[in-house]
Amino acid sequence: MTRHKTSLGHDYFETIFRRTEDPWELESSAYERDKYAHSIRVLAGRTYELGFEIGCAKGVLTQLLATHCHALLAIDVSETALKAARERCAAFDHVSFGRMAFPGQAPMGSAFDLIILSEVAYYWDDQDISRAAQWIITHIAPGGDILLVHWTGDTDYPQSGDDAVGKLQAPLASAITVITTERMPHYRLDLWRALV
Repeated sequence: MTRHKTSLGHDYFETIFRRTEDPWELESSAYERDKYAHSIRVLAGRTYELGFEIGCAKGVLTQLLATHCHALLAIDVSETALKAARERCAAFDHVSFGRMAFPGQAPMGSAFDLIILSEVAYYWDDQDISRAAQWIITHIAPGGDILLVHWTGDTDYPQSGDDAVGKLQAPLASAITVITTERMPHYRLDLWRALV
């Protein structure tokens, strides 16, 4: 399988979200349901002042994260996905959404104490992974958590799940503590904590 050479962008994701009601079975598969539950469980009941979810898709994980954050900003590159996410999370006044192509577009000025990258970093080429790492370094609050979850099977994305996590971790190594790295049959979950 030949990998994409550059980051996957707006047209790729907008096409996918317009083509099917449930891309990647995010809303219906047992795999996704178990992975979301694992993601929440690893946060160990911690409550965050300001969370930032990169690549929220249709807001299934966003809905679960909402009860763990006093404020939560969720972004996606697809307006079709964001429309569904806004509807799903309409009951949460403290959750806001934005259309951004991260890391080229990113919120500025805020310090987040939770940053979530669930199934997103492997869509980026090396340059964008480097840009993402630099943004995280300057926007994660001291003691804040960075949660990463990535499929480890074969894809044609620019990175494998393992490569994406490794390349993102390398420039952050001196600024974080690895809380856990957990390997499941089809994905890996990593939780890092920013040094105080």
